[in-house]
Amino acid sequence: MECKKEKNLSSCNCTYEPCSRKGICCECLQYHLKSRQLPACCFPADAERTYDRSFEHFARLVQQKKV
Repeated sequence: MECKKEKNLSSCNCTYEPCSRKGICCECLQYHLKSRQLPACCFPADAERTYDRSFEHFARLVQQKKV
């Protein structure tokens, strides 16, 4: 399967500048799941900027109807 990195970058909301996985969604997802996290694209902009990408943070946002 061909990676569509350039297309993916147009919708990537990750604010972590030195990230080497931007636009490479399969690597990003794999990386975060190993740490019990979700990638930036699962979070609204204000929550993403906290860099708390934990499952627990995501669950709190769901309960608050922010996701």
